[in-house]
Amino acid sequence: MKTHTICRLCSACCPVEVETEKGKWIKATRKYRFPDEPHLGCPKLDAAADIIFSPDRLSRPLIKKPDGSFREASWDEALSAVAERILSSKRQYGASSVCWLRGMAADWGAPWDYANRLMNAFGSPNCIGNGSVCFVGRDLAHTTVYGTMTLPDTANSSCIFIWGKNDLDSAPGAAENILHARRKGAKLIVVDPVKTPFAEMADIWLRIKPAHDGLLAMAMISEIIAQGWYDAAFVDRWTAGFEALGKTAERYSIARVAPDLGLAPEQVSEAARLYATIRPACIVDGNGLDMQLQSFEATRAVAMLRALTGNLDARGGDILPQKVPCRNIQLQDRLPADAVPITADYPLFNRFHATWGRQVQSCVIDAILDEKPYPIKTLMIQSGNPLVTFMDAGRVQKAFEKLEYLVVIDMFMTQTAKMADVILPAGSCFEHTQLNRAFIRSSPVRIQQQVIPAVGESRSNWQIVFDLARRIGLGQEFPWQTAEEAIDYQLEPSGITCAMLRDEPDGIMAEPVRYRKFEESGFATPTGKIEFFSESLKAYGYDPVPYINGPPACPISFLDRKDHYPLVGISGARNNRLVNSQFTGIAALGQNESGCAIDIHPKDAEKYGIAAGDRVRVETPRGAVQMKAKISDVVGPGIIRIAWGWGERSADYNFNRLTDDERRNPVTGAPSGRSFMCRIEKIEAG
Repeated sequence: MKTHTICRLCSACCPVEVETEKGKWIKATRKYRFPDEPHLGCPKLDAAADIIFSPDRLSRPLIKKPDGSFREASWDEALSAVAERILSSKRQYGASSVCWLRGMAADWGAPWDYANRLMNAFGSPNCIGNGSVCFVGRDLAHTTVYGTMTLPDTANSSCIFIWGKNDLDSAPGAAENILHARRKGAKLIVVDPVKTPFAEMADIWLRIKPAHDGLLAMAMISEIIAQGWYDAAFVDRWTAGFEALGKTAERYSIARVAPDLGLAPEQVSEAARLYATIRPACIVDGNGLDMQLQSFEATRAVAMLRALTGNLDARGGDILPQKVPCRNIQLQDRLPADAVPITADYPLFNRFHATWGRQVQSCVIDAILDEKPYPIKTLMIQSGNPLVTFMDAGRVQKAFEKLEYLVVIDMFMTQTAKMADVILPAGSCFEHTQLNRAFIRSSPVRIQQQVIPAVGESRSNWQIVFDLARRIGLGQEFPWQTAEEAIDYQLEPSGITCAMLRDEPDGIMAEPVRYRKFEESGFATPTGKIEFFSESLKAYGYDPVPYINGPPACPISFLDRKDHYPLVGISGARNNRLVNSQFTGIAALGQNESGCAIDIHPKDAEKYGIAAGDRVRVETPRGAVQMKAKISDVVGPGIIRIAWGWGERSADYNFNRLTDDERRNPVTGAPSGRSFMCRIEKIEAG
């Protein structure tokens, strides 16, 4: 039997075809947009059976014993214990003392809506996501400029600008679109401090100094305006604040800024010319812009490049999504009027989107450890591993040691799960039916179908939330008995049902594809236009134009201590075999820790007396890690790249022992988790 579904082993949400026989897994194959062109493999999908049926999978609920070990429990006992704790915390401290923290391991779709629905109905404003360090902060930046986050139409583009992203590692379908356009003759510009395969094949590779993306974007804006390369008719009709942007950009001319970026002025100018004069063009911005102190400002500046060149909502440009009509099921109106979220210091980020909710994950640690603005006593962690993935891991450890009660919902016994009072075993994406957020953001709508029975006694994320909600008295708010019933209710405004989606494996268009939709209704901003100058940001006390008050004095962590920490450390690649801290324990993917290394440029290796295979120690004011050295020009001199996510295997490998969470972006709360000053030394010969 072959079933069409969505793989959610990572955030790419690739359509796949799974073959089973009498309910048993046979194989899974990714579906290709260009069947006659070369395809990219996916090690995670190839190893899907190893992940799903791993002997390390959690298959029964676990409850911690007084001696710190765990014992197996029934679902009834485990859920009853969790429900009683949640209700007890509400009685003793108030509903806001309970927090639900979402990671990215399970789908960012209906499970996010269900968790928010539960917490809002319960009376706590503290359902917190990880969007301050991944995607949602960029969504806010796009939205502030033109009302929504765009989608690059790379397959039909004549000039592709990749900024801080490597889809060859993170999204094979998206990478194939870029390669398809490249074969048709599209120009390629890449901004990345790391030598990626896309950087090597690019017409122009801007090997930027880490965390200086915003200044590069402003320099390109300055050049495009000065040379008259912008789309004057589009700017005149559809933008507001062009004069203010131009005046600000004058301060960031290429001649003035390029030396600070580590780039040749003529290289930046040529990149600006190519992008601005070749139509259609699109920009692929990615997670490389996240986790920076200037992430919001940098992404806004990049978004303004799209607007200046008139590439918005054109075939082959950056598309304004055609959102699928859905019912908002989060029940925000059920929250008490005086409920103050722990993310209250980030009001614009909290409110800019109807369903993204609250996303500054660092505030969870503040509330536990520092009790600001009040203490969190009971924490539910769904599909996340903060001890490895949150900045300043030492501080996270202290917070969880102080926490009164911790519940973890996960497939595996992670470093975070080991600290839990109760662990609830979750199913994989192939074990339950789901509505993916990626496929309601823009058509076509596709359904993630259950293809195999649940492993052991594990349960789907939706079922865990529904069952828990009923046990804390929210049965009326969760009346659905199946995922299909809940999905049909959510999709009802679109007229699309699960049954219809099962009959259309390639998805259903909620409406025909349209371009230049702004000509009918304008942009979803306060002015109805693209906002180079934002009155909304000004009203919140933020810069109305990016960098209007000058460049940041200290764009990366510990720059004020560079005399003691002379090297720039950056986070390692998102290996296509792993997803953040996931799957390092799967033999076919972990590959004996082959990816757990520190990349050092040959000049720095010679300077510090380090050879390939030596064990080295990297230190910052926050802590230290130890890994093997790899000598490579994948990074430039003065920069080392440290493998990320391997802290699940060993505390010595935990990259976030090095990072800082004290300084954060004032709009989105993003800390500088990608780059910092550090020092290195050899501790053992290889």
